[in-house]
Amino acid sequence: MASSRKNRTLFIDLEAVSALALLKAGLLYPVTKLQGSAEAKEVVETGMIDGKTFPFPFLLAPAGKMNEEVLRTAEVGETLELLTVGDQVVGSLTVDEVFPIDTKERLRQIYGTDDLGHPGVASTYKRLGSYAVSGDYTIVPSEVVRESKERIDEAVARIEAQHVTAIMMAANPLHRAHERLIRQTLETTDLIVIFLLKPYNNTDLKYEIREQTLTYFNDNYLPKNRVVVVTLENSYLFAGFNEVIIDAIVASNYGCHRLMIGQNHAGVGMYYDHNANKSIIDRLSGIDIAIEIASEYVYCNECKTLVSTKTCPHGQHHHISYHSESILELMKLGLLPPAVLIRKEISAIILSHLFTHRFRNLEKLYYDIMPVSGGLLEEHTEKDFYVELMKLYQTTSLT
Repeated sequence: MASSRKNRTLFIDLEAVSALALLKAGLLYPVTKLQGSAEAKEVVETGMIDGKTFPFPFLLAPAGKMNEEVLRTAEVGETLELLTVGDQVVGSLTVDEVFPIDTKERLRQIYGTDDLGHPGVASTYKRLGSYAVSGDYTIVPSEVVRESKERIDEAVARIEAQHVTAIMMAANPLHRAHERLIRQTLETTDLIVIFLLKPYNNTDLKYEIREQTLTYFNDNYLPKNRVVVVTLENSYLFAGFNEVIIDAIVASNYGCHRLMIGQNHAGVGMYYDHNANKSIIDRLSGIDIAIEIASEYVYCNECKTLVSTKTCPHGQHHHISYHSESILELMKLGLLPPAVLIRKEISAIILSHLFTHRFRNLEKLYYDIMPVSGGLLEEHTEKDFYVELMKLYQTTSLT
């Protein structure tokens, strides 16, 4: 609903709304509220809240001259209306404390760097103000969070799952290594919850396309009722070198017992400390979830199959790696990636969305090139055409 403007207002963006809604829903515990200056200082110094890991202070510091003026002149106990795009009222906040922050230090806390050449840093810098505000607040409940909770609870109850594993995935695009990771994880858990990341910035593949491909794979190639796909709005909270810690905290609060991540997951890099190799995972304390790092999967042209780099005896020169950016670049050029990289049905779904109405006379092309059962005339979609074309690519009698 539009603002009544009875109170002074703070303008916040959709990322801030998402973060505040996650906090209000209890999914960022041990954080339970917007933090004041003393609490923020303690988190910076210890990386802990009540004996549990949290990597940086949870602050509300919206950018903008109007916001800065409101915060500089705000009084304790004053109620501020929270507005977002289109002057939509999304909540209110009763001021407890307003305090200045060092924006570069804030960026370093989240990303590990304040280099504006980093796309995430640059994006967050634009939305980060010089003053933070703490206090009790209300926020419009997130439908995404509500639906995700319901779907997970229903999936757990349906099979009486005793062990639940989370996988955070962009599926941009969904390729064969993703499929192997999912199948491998199913061997050691009752239920997988795939949190499909929905970012606020532009991506090469729209969220709806990525969701469709993952749902197709789940419905057609995985055991029934053992994998559930839910949306996770991928705000600034999940950026930078702390991503895996926030992932683990959110997954734990959704009821998951384990987080499965790949070796290339952001923030899993090793460092040397106290005469031992460690990763950021070793900093996790007091959060009731296990984190497991999966092997890197490649296609070996000697083994003739998808293998783990830990178990394949052949060198890198025999390996085909699964780089999402390169696979997607082929598709953006209108090319069908080899089936060894991505399932043909998945390619067909993506290409039919990327290149809508690509063929001037699809039916003629289809019947001129493809084998037709009994000469029957049937309507075919561009997705059907790509699938059948891939089958021709895979024909080996003349190759």
